[in-house]
Amino acid sequence: MVTRRGLIKAVAAGGLAANMPQLAKARAADSTLPNILWLVSEDHSPFLGCYGDPLARTPVIDALAKRGVLYSRAHANAPVCAPSRFGILTGCYPESVGPAQHMRAMANLPTELRTYPEYLRTLGYYCTNNDKTDYNCDVEPERIWNESSAKAHWRRRPEGAPFMAVFNYMTTHESRLFGPKPVDGAVRPEQVSIPPYLPDTPEIRTDYASYYNLIARMDGEVGARLGELEADGLTDDTIIFYYSDHGGVLPRSKRYCYEEGLRAALIVAFPPRWQHLSPVPMGSRVDTPVSLLDLPPTLLSLAGVPKPRQMHGAAFLGSQRAAPRSFTFGMRNRMDERYDFVRTACDGRYRYIRNYMPHRPWGAYSSFEWIAKGYQSLDTARIAGTLTPDQSRFFGRKPFEEFYDLERDPHQLVNLIDERPQTARLATFRKALDRHMLAIRDNGFAPEGDAGEGYAAARDKTLYPLARIMRVANVAARGDSRNAKRLAALLGNENAIIRFWAATGLVILGENADIAKPGLLRAVTNDSASAVRIACAEALCNLGDVETGLAELERAIATGQPLPRRLMALNAIDAIGSKAQPIVPAIKAIVDDDEDYVLRSARYLSAVLDGTYHPNLPTGRPRQAGPGGG
Repeated sequence: MVTRRGLIKAVAAGGLAANMPQLAKARAADSTLPNILWLVSEDHSPFLGCYGDPLARTPVIDALAKRGVLYSRAHANAPVCAPSRFGILTGCYPESVGPAQHMRAMANLPTELRTYPEYLRTLGYYCTNNDKTDYNCDVEPERIWNESSAKAHWRRRPEGAPFMAVFNYMTTHESRLFGPKPVDGAVRPEQVSIPPYLPDTPEIRTDYASYYNLIARMDGEVGARLGELEADGLTDDTIIFYYSDHGGVLPRSKRYCYEEGLRAALIVAFPPRWQHLSPVPMGSRVDTPVSLLDLPPTLLSLAGVPKPRQMHGAAFLGSQRAAPRSFTFGMRNRMDERYDFVRTACDGRYRYIRNYMPHRPWGAYSSFEWIAKGYQSLDTARIAGTLTPDQSRFFGRKPFEEFYDLERDPHQLVNLIDERPQTARLATFRKALDRHMLAIRDNGFAPEGDAGEGYAAARDKTLYPLARIMRVANVAARGDSRNAKRLAALLGNENAIIRFWAATGLVILGENADIAKPGLLRAVTNDSASAVRIACAEALCNLGDVETGLAELERAIATGQPLPRRLMALNAIDAIGSKAQPIVPAIKAIVDDDEDYVLRSARYLSAVLDGTYHPNLPTGRPRQAGPGGG
């Protein structure tokens, strides 16, 4: 007979044996597992009364915090749904399983990585999801859940079975701000406080007020679910989690690696029967960092199971909890049609950000974001020239590194990267981020679609020599013209990923890359990797050889080419600006393309290059809320 001890040992080792008849008997005999209820709000920075927000109308969640534990420094791994949800599902950083780090991708989930509902079902849980998935990988929801649907509920479980039930609330999703009218509620536009990095416009005020009112609606929905739990007599047997899947959704929040994009709400309430599984009393506030990647191993710890060895997260509750974290880590790669590369570390007080693509501005037009009237208003102010320096920097070139004191500078506007008193602290953050990226085998350096992309490829040190790639990418992203000769030489490296970062570094150098022109001319026509050719083409355009560069970019955007190649080239064309006029006909030829991201990019570029762009330009097809923007 399979014992509970044997089950725990098998799960901790990563094994699943759900078809064993003995396992079913062991499950039925086990009545020592707590029920677990997850209440998840979409796109939600902690605009909540219990987090100190004076405008929030959230009595239900505030009451939950009073009888639970509030985590003040919880962070998502990614500031957007799909990559964040991959991490929550697997306990693994999405950037370790490329292309899961990109927004809207389809990573292959290797067999050695299991999801938390699979582990919990092995332990006897009835697991339901209602009903968003958005996992950014090829996992089949119907395989991993007992039920995943709009009707999924703990009430369908077999008699006596413990449950793990997830309810997702779209009420606060970004798309809920896209309606033609403001969202009614107690908070009015004149009451809100606008952060200094945004202009104080009627549209931005209205979006803020609407966001508060949507949060109030969501709070009522959470209350209704808790009412069901109470009506079923299950409150005393259930551990309740409330959390948001990342921050958002107002300008410079969702998709961006600042507190507004990465900081999440997280509250856990234990009934008396299970309070011994919490390291602190109910009603406590925990200020040490917690990552949403810690949720899967925490679930297992609540069931008495050590985390599987492949999970990156660490349990913060239960019998198997780990020591408190020193840092949380976050990332940004492609966001819909826009490529970028950001990594960040935070200890709760300070945030360190490394921009590997500083030549790509924060505020590059992205069609889903720009549906919101607030974004349109921000861009209108940019065009009118009325933004302050703190506001206009959103549309400018990024520094290689950023470092912020979140206590003294909560809006992250004063970059301390060159401040002498921060030298030792900065060294600690830099080393921590480097160690983290190497430990998880960060796969984000491989251009999307490259042979070096994927879980297995990232662990092949010949195909993906990560330490060396990181050294080259650091040199490239610094934009120091003294490195131009070194980067030019690396265009001949045998590894395509190293060649890509060398070429990217030459793009970043702009006119200071002149010494590399002969190598760029050879690579733009002869390199076997399309990502390298595209980067070389952009670098040549920066150096004045527009004809050669545009010829490669025109080939890359053509119908039939792989989607990543087309998007990379369209991003390069946008950066080149008016010099891309000769290929406007090629851009106009794809404004009705079958690929939605290509269509959006082409319509935007066509309008910019012919002088008809305006911030409320409709560039995409009509679409559902979730798939476009997470």
